[in-house]
Amino acid sequence: MTVRTRFAPSPTGLLHIGNARAALFNYLYAKHHHGQFLLRIEDTDRERSTQKAVDVILDGLAWMGLTPDEEPVYQSTRIKRHQEVALHLLETGKAYKCFCTQEELADMRAKAQAEGKAPRYNGYWRDRDPSEAPEGAPYTVRIKAPHEGKTVLNDLVQGEVTVANIELDDMIILRADGTPTYQHAVVCDDHDMDITHVIRGDDHLTNTFRQLMIYRAMGWNIPHFAHLPLIHGPDGAKLSKRHGASSVVEFRDEGYLPEALCNYLLRLGWGHGDDEILSREEQIKLFDLDGVGRSPSRMDYAKLLHVNGYWLRQANDARLTQDIISRLSEQEGFVLDPIHQQRILALMPGLKERAKSIVELTQNAAFLCMEPPLLFNDKAQKLLNEENCAMLSKLASQLATLTSFTKEAINHLLHQFAETEGLKLGKVAQPLRAAVTGSTMSPGIDDTLLALGKEEVLARLGAVTNG
Repeated sequence: MTVRTRFAPSPTGLLHIGNARAALFNYLYAKHHHGQFLLRIEDTDRERSTQKAVDVILDGLAWMGLTPDEEPVYQSTRIKRHQEVALHLLETGKAYKCFCTQEELADMRAKAQAEGKAPRYNGYWRDRDPSEAPEGAPYTVRIKAPHEGKTVLNDLVQGEVTVANIELDDMIILRADGTPTYQHAVVCDDHDMDITHVIRGDDHLTNTFRQLMIYRAMGWNIPHFAHLPLIHGPDGAKLSKRHGASSVVEFRDEGYLPEALCNYLLRLGWGHGDDEILSREEQIKLFDLDGVGRSPSRMDYAKLLHVNGYWLRQANDARLTQDIISRLSEQEGFVLDPIHQQRILALMPGLKERAKSIVELTQNAAFLCMEPPLLFNDKAQKLLNEENCAMLSKLASQLATLTSFTKEAINHLLHQFAETEGLKLGKVAQPLRAAVTGSTMSPGIDDTLLALGKEEVLARLGAVTNG
């Protein structure tokens, strides 16, 4: 058997982090077992499904590196197949036409509630002759649920789960307008796509028992099911925007790297000893469903940021430079020509050591793409007093004499200048940093000056000391 998993989102909103983790687990499980990972877009809700939402899903999966092994299947293109299966069940007596009106169904629910029973359909048309219905009356198609015994599911995460069949009602599989219900379409699609393992959130556990009725009525092979505990907020409540970012797009916009988010999501509900940092190759090698816990996981944004800082330090400098350029290009006041890009690339080793997100990295690198005079933050402004500006003017004169503007030459000159002036190096470096960056934070001052280049350093010092 070739393992085939699928991620089947509904394009009615953003790619929520819980769905993203489900996609990751499906991908890793398939790859661990040398199988295939598929994507199905469940877009049968035509009013709420939008192309924009589809694009968000596709972009999010691509950003996370979760590439399906086949072209995506769009559920809306398969309605005829869903209808065909429903009509087959109707013809074989495993489903029936229900002519109940909305008012009659509402009365049934109200009566059941008054009797202390679950508000559901009572099977009124299950054994009646359709000829008893008014001519031309609209109808739905309902599957015949078993009334006796129990249904047992051996879930690969939750263990053995049992439901008494009396709890299952005759659910609708085809609406009055001929469109399939979610429960029916999912089963048809999973069967036709040869899905062997359905890995999804445990909020679908109840759905599974309803869907099993269709598998059994059609005599189809039943896939293995694995229902993942949900992700909660830090306070244990359902994860929502009030906790912070909750969709893949939001995490990307807030400066998280895809490898960091995937690494963190993997460890959110799955474990392998004390291993915290795992590459994609290691994830595929180690991941299996026996490591998934049964309890809900809690988002820890501080831990995610820590993981992001690690992967930021491992990331390729050129890639990070392009990320920064992309973000700065959306803002005004920055020069982003090749010279300025080269400055960022040159200083990247020092910049990424001091940041935990792309947003922070961009903020720290922004000074490299500014033209003098700079804007100074309060701490920098305080350092650029009359005394320090006079000192920087003398320093600028000496920097101008350097014929070789190398890190070593800069370092030697700064130490020599501080000694001659009877100052500690920090008393020279901090005002100098403030003058050329606009802040009091940057990588080493020698690296910073080297990245800016002699001409730019002198221009920035001149803007401060001549002003």
